[in-house]
Formats: sequence, structure tokens, C-alpha cells
Amino acid sequence: MSALKIVCAGFGGQGVLSMGQLVAMMAMKKGYQVSWMPSYGPEMRGGTANCHVVIDKDPIASPIITDGIDVLLAMNQPSLTKFLPHMNPKGTLIANASMVKTDAVPKGITINSVDFTAIAQEVGNLKVQNMAALGTVVAKLPIFEENDGLAIIEEKFGAKAPDLNALNKAAFTKAYHQ
Repeated sequence: MSALKIVCAGFGGQGVLSMGQLVAMMAMKKGYQVSWMPSYGPEMRGGTANCHVVIDKDPIASPIITDGIDVLLAMNQPSLTKFLPHMNPKGTLIANASMVKTDAVPKGITINSVDFTAIAQEVGNLKVQNMAALGTVVAKLPIFEENDGLAIIEEKFGAKAPDLNALNKAAFTKAYHQ
């Protein structure tokens, strides 16, 4: 396996940093070398936020992804605009269908457009959109299985937010199976 380069991007408050961190944690548990590099504006909620996750069997030279993004999670249109030019021409785009138009995406890039907002509404809380996004990402990455995602959600949020934990898992599972 060569390095797997993932960028998760959206508005501050959409949970993209947490989602990227969960992907990194899952990869570490599977014995991979991992880097996670967050980036966010000083205004946080409502501003821009993204993180770079690199997963490899070999040591990782740099946590920054300048080109060759294999998987881009775009939670909003500005994120797609910013990172699309840096994608691997055969990469995978996971787009939040309620906020991202994918008509300008070049041929060759696999598009997975999922309405994370609708999934979150269906399970009962808009705060779980990022867990729906995580479900889609995990489903598209062959190194992970559904149980990896459910276990990491439990580990990270189970004791911290028990009320939200069942909703997190429901959103993850619904998106994983779409």
C-alpha cells in the first residue's frame, strides 16, 4: 500500500477535525503509520476548517498534503473549490449533497454525493452530520470495516456524550450502508 492521503474539509463546527481524527485513530489501531494535521481559522465555528490525514505502512515524511489527495471529504462548496485542484485524478470525492455541487468535478474522480444533513435529520439531531460523513468515508476505504467505525465512535464519545452516542452510531450506520 502506498500512502493514502485524505483531506476532510468544511466550515468550523461541522466536525471535520473530529472526523479526521477518528479516521487516524482507526488506522493506528490497525497498525498503520498515521499523521493528522488540523488547520482552522481563528474564528472557528463558521470559519473554514480542514485536516490532512496520511495513512501508510511506512514512516510518513510529511503530514501536509499538497497534491495527490486520494479521498476528499467536502462538507461545503468552498472546501471543494479549494481542494479539488489538488486531487489525485483517480481519487474519490465524498460530498455533502445538501451543500456541494459536483458538476465541475473532472471525469476520472469517483463522486459519492450523500446528503449528510438529511441523514442527521432522520436520526434526530443535526449534530451527527459528521458521523454520517465518517460512515461514508469508512465504507469507501478498503482498510476499514463497519465495526471499526462503530468501535471508535464508542471509544471517543461513549462516556463523553452518552445521549448523542446512539445517534452518532445510527448516522454512521445509515451512511455506511448507502
